[in-house]
Amino acid sequence: MTDENDTTKPGGGIVLITGAMGRIGRGLAGRLGKRYEIVGLDLPGSAAGHCTPCDITDDASVELAFSEIAETHGRHIASVIHLAAFFDFTGRESPLYTAVNVEGTRRLLRALQAFDVEQFIFSSSMLVHAPVSPGELIDETSPIGPRWAYPRSKAETEAVLREEAGEIPLLILRMAGLYDERSAVPTLSHQIARIYERRLESHLYPGNLSAGQAFLHHEDMLDLFERAVDRRAQLEPHQVLLAGEPEVLNYGALQDHIAELIHGDAHWDTQTVPKIVARVGARLKVEAEPVVPDAYDEGETPFIRPFMIDMASDHYALDISRARDLLGWEPRHRIGEGLRQLTDSLKADPARWYAENGIEPPPWVRAADARGEDAEALRVRHERRYRAAHRQGLWAHWVNVGLGLWLVTAPPLLGYSDPMMAASDILAGMAIVICAFLSMSWRLWQARWVTAALGVWVMAAPLVFWAPTAVAYANGTLVGMLVTGLAAAIRPPPGVSATAAQSGPVIPKGWDYSPSDWFQRLPVIMLAVVGLLISRYLTGYQLGSLDGVWEPFFPGTRPGLNGTEDIITSHVSKAWPVPDAGVGGLVYALEIIVGAIGSAARWRTMPWLTIAFGIMIVPLGAVSVFFIVIQPILIGTYCTLCLIAAAAMLIQIPYSVDELVATFQFLRRRHKAGQPWLRVFFTGDTDEGATRRPSENFERAPLAILRDMLTGGMTLPPTFAASIVLGAGMMLLPLWISWDDPMAATFHVAGALAITVAVTALAPVARLARLLNMVIGAALLFIPFMVAAAWTSFLLSAALGIALILISIPRGKVNNCYGDWDRFIR
Repeated sequence: MTDENDTTKPGGGIVLITGAMGRIGRGLAGRLGKRYEIVGLDLPGSAAGHCTPCDITDDASVELAFSEIAETHGRHIASVIHLAAFFDFTGRESPLYTAVNVEGTRRLLRALQAFDVEQFIFSSSMLVHAPVSPGELIDETSPIGPRWAYPRSKAETEAVLREEAGEIPLLILRMAGLYDERSAVPTLSHQIARIYERRLESHLYPGNLSAGQAFLHHEDMLDLFERAVDRRAQLEPHQVLLAGEPEVLNYGALQDHIAELIHGDAHWDTQTVPKIVARVGARLKVEAEPVVPDAYDEGETPFIRPFMIDMASDHYALDISRARDLLGWEPRHRIGEGLRQLTDSLKADPARWYAENGIEPPPWVRAADARGEDAEALRVRHERRYRAAHRQGLWAHWVNVGLGLWLVTAPPLLGYSDPMMAASDILAGMAIVICAFLSMSWRLWQARWVTAALGVWVMAAPLVFWAPTAVAYANGTLVGMLVTGLAAAIRPPPGVSATAAQSGPVIPKGWDYSPSDWFQRLPVIMLAVVGLLISRYLTGYQLGSLDGVWEPFFPGTRPGLNGTEDIITSHVSKAWPVPDAGVGGLVYALEIIVGAIGSAARWRTMPWLTIAFGIMIVPLGAVSVFFIVIQPILIGTYCTLCLIAAAAMLIQIPYSVDELVATFQFLRRRHKAGQPWLRVFFTGDTDEGATRRPSENFERAPLAILRDMLTGGMTLPPTFAASIVLGAGMMLLPLWISWDDPMAATFHVAGALAITVAVTALAPVARLARLLNMVIGAALLFIPFMVAAAWTSFLLSAALGIALILISIPRGKVNNCYGDWDRFIR
């Protein structure tokens, strides 16, 4: 079909392209524009140059567009290439599939009936066919059986084509997944990204690893369309062609090839997981999707959806003999070489690759791109150092294997009489052996946290089951602490991002020391050891392993018991389902372990850990003080060892609160910098400020080291020391004035609170807390009026209140700088 009045380019005619501003549309326009006159259609607002604005979901818009085409170009069209379509990878049945793909095509064909059209090419998908088994091929006569929303819309559109085409010759091109040197169909690009980032999901697959899908290079696709347009007169009026590379790499082969190209690992460990497990995991991620944009400050959503799990074994290998015979078309590219180009472009410029493929980049890529650094070099350097550190720490996982075996054999050897306690140690020991073996793989850092969690359970089990023997409790504490510490505290610290590990300062911005250095953490660890030893001793009495406990000062309120025995067997203690002293011991043990994890920069490399450390110390320290406060009020006596343990917990607060402040400042800075705070919270990040190393010099005189440990990040102004002494005196006043005095409980509580506030405010970052003692002092002035106190108690309370207010006014000396937190101090 030719037009004698055609004045277009030689040998051509008009080629109308819908979706002309898309990547394929632009490529076709450039390729065909040398011999044909290109007329494009695209949405109003995106149309430019040779494009005519047209919304194919709107009758008036289509009518206006084709009126302009008829008036400008005439009514003869050599070929219509219909690319415009709606697509997403959620699997949902969007109404846009019907509105754009199905009804939009119907509207387009009806408008074309008024034109002389030599050919209508529809861009369809091989996915309209039902999948086959590995070893079989799909041809144009194979059954139609689309498996999800997008190919279903394509199949429905093909039916509309047959209904509405009339005399217009049709060519349906059912193409394989597209790729080129920089981008690929989402299933392939996300597979590459998962392996590049070494995600756990990259090692799991819920289908047949022998199944695969055909691919089609962008240039081969353009060649296919060009040949189809050039040979339009030689084709049958209604023709269907499959197009894709004849060789198919199955999923397992793709995994190995991608891993070899990126990591030099020719045998990527890919495990088949049950579909039900994969489906549940995908469902949980999708259910959490509404929370993700707020939590991450971005619109990132999980790629793997439940509907994709069911299609994991789908195989699409194509018989392209019809395209070869009718168009003389043969793909010149192969996915094997294409993967090399794709991965090369990824490594050359990760940020650009992620952007072009529409994938959220990992933190280190974004951070490196923001600073103008080489993201790939950062990743390689981090991986090399991580693996070297991991090799040096392999001994710890071997020791954990041995400790797991010890637990398995412990019940009969140590004479456990409780079957639940025995079963717990045996099962936990077996799980520790397995997880410790898994931890020997540097890729499976998550197994280290699982091992650590099992160690915590080993410590807690004797409390849960009320271990009947001292040896069972001792074994659980010792083995549990070793397992947890060796799993979590050995370098390299698990879960730290490449960005956090390889860049950023050690000392926070505006500070002159690191609140995470060892001189800051050692006092906390040493005090926790004191608390652990005391708590274990008291727990032994609660478990019945000891006949009595030491108490030098306070008698009990029940016959035959001293103050300590009375308190730890009181109704308050028995209200707990487990030995309450044992819970304290467990917390102290965790403080010791968590205190040993991470570097001097952990305030930014492991923010979640520093927050957990602070929670164990600050709130739990306050709870410990509360129990000390209520002991004499509810029980009528004191516990010397409990007071010492509470003091050890309380003194930890000023040593740890500065690390909490530094972590808070860091998270706020990263949030302002546009980083997703939840991800930064769990994996760390770089930060502003100069990269400086802490002065952790242990090659000094012991007294110099001790001085740094005791005074690092903390001062003891005389007024604060006076507040502590005054608080201690108020706590002990009931022993002098008698508990029958209506002000006795007030003095006791006020004294305990005054000590807590003063000790906390020893840390300059918490110096404002001293003003709470002014509130306590004011309360001492007014409470005597409320309880009808005697005039002696009234005068004493007033004197103590005024004294507490006065000595709480001075701020005290501050020796260090704390960045923008200084405004709360100076």
